[in-house]
Amino acid sequence: MADIVRYAGQGFIERSRRWINGQHEKVLTAITRCRTAALGGHRDRCSGCGHTAISYNSCRNRHCPKCQGNARIRWLQRRERELLPTRYVHAVFTLPRELAPLALQNKRLIYGLLFRASADTLLEVARDPRHLGAEIGFFSVLHTWDQRLQHHPHVHCVIAAGGLAPDHSGWISSRRTFFLPVKVLGRVFRGKFIAGLKTAFQQGKLDFHGQLASLAGPRSFAAWLRVLFRHDWVVYSKRPFAGPEHALRYLGAYTHRVGIANSRLVSLSDGQVSFRWRDSAHGNKKRVMCLPVDEFLRRFLLHLLPGGFVRIRNFGFLANRQRARLLPLCFRRLGSPPDSPIGAPRVAQPQILPKCPLCGGTMHIIERFTAAQLLARSPPQTYRNAA
Repeated sequence: MADIVRYAGQGFIERSRRWINGQHEKVLTAITRCRTAALGGHRDRCSGCGHTAISYNSCRNRHCPKCQGNARIRWLQRRERELLPTRYVHAVFTLPRELAPLALQNKRLIYGLLFRASADTLLEVARDPRHLGAEIGFFSVLHTWDQRLQHHPHVHCVIAAGGLAPDHSGWISSRRTFFLPVKVLGRVFRGKFIAGLKTAFQQGKLDFHGQLASLAGPRSFAAWLRVLFRHDWVVYSKRPFAGPEHALRYLGAYTHRVGIANSRLVSLSDGQVSFRWRDSAHGNKKRVMCLPVDEFLRRFLLHLLPGGFVRIRNFGFLANRQRARLLPLCFRRLGSPPDSPIGAPRVAQPQILPKCPLCGGTMHIIERFTAAQLLARSPPQTYRNAA
C-alpha cells in the first residue's frame, strides 16, 4: 500500500482537491512514512545468539495496513479473560445500499446509529421470553467495506450463545443449532434504525449535499424513508460455534482490519492496481480486480473513520458500566472452576515481541534512534520489524 501511495499519492491529491481533506492527506502521509527512517527506529538484539538488527518505527495510524497486527494482539489479550466457557455466535447487521450515500455524508451519526440500533435489537429480542429470555453480552466491530473496497457499512457481533436469567439466578443457553430468529432481528433492526433517522432529521443533525440535497425537505425525506421501510433488512447469523478458544481466533479475523490488507495486493502496473477479492455471489471464488490507481485510492479513503470514533464496542453484560459486576456472575453461573481466578486466561498468550531471523530467539530493544540519527547512519540491515 505504501508503494502505491508513494507512486501516485501526490498526483492523486492534486487531482482530488475538490473533495479531499486534511484527514485524507494525513493518513496517506502516515502510510508512506510507516516503518521508514522518517519515523526513527531502534536497534534490536537477540537474547539467544546476540544477532542485532535495526528496525524502523510504525506510524500507528489505525488506517494503516501495516500497523494493526500488534494492536489486534494486544486487544485480544485483554479480551481473552472475558471469554466465557460457552459457545459463541457471529451475527452481522448490514445497512441497505440506499443508505450508503447518506452514511458517507454523516459518518459519525450513521455509524453510531448502526451500533446502537443493532445492539438494542439483539438485547431486546434476546430478553423476549418467546426467544431466549436472557440478558446477553457481546462485542460489535464496525466494517465499512466489501471485498471490492466499495462502501458497505455493517457491524460484526460476536455473542455468547446464552445469557443471564432476568433475576440473575442462572445461565440460559440457546439451542445448539439456533440463537435468535434472523427475520425478527431484521424487522426490529429496521424499525429502530429508521426511528433513529427520523429523530436525527427532526433535530437537524443530518447533512444533505450533492445528489442528496433533494432529501432535505420533510416530505421528500419521509417518502424516502417509506421506500426503505418496504424492504426487508439483512441480518446474518451463523449457528452457534465452539467455545472460547475458537471465539478468540474468530475475533482476530474481524478486529483491527482496514479496507484492504497488503496481502491482497497483486501488482501496480501502468497506473492500474490489481488486488484479490472473494466473490461471495459465486461460491466465494477468488478473483482479481484491476482499478485505475486514482479510483483505488478514492475507494480506500472512503473508509476513514471520524477522529476519535470507537469502532469496537461492548454491550449487555460486557458493557463498560456493567462488566465488573456481571461478568464474574456469568462465570459463576456457568460453573467456572473455583480454583481458578474468575476470568483468568485459558488459552496461550500470543507473542508480540519479534523473533530472531537466525535462531528464533526473542529480540529486545537495546538502542533507540531519531529520524535524524538514522539518516546520518549507513543503510540499515534488511531485517525490519514494527515498533
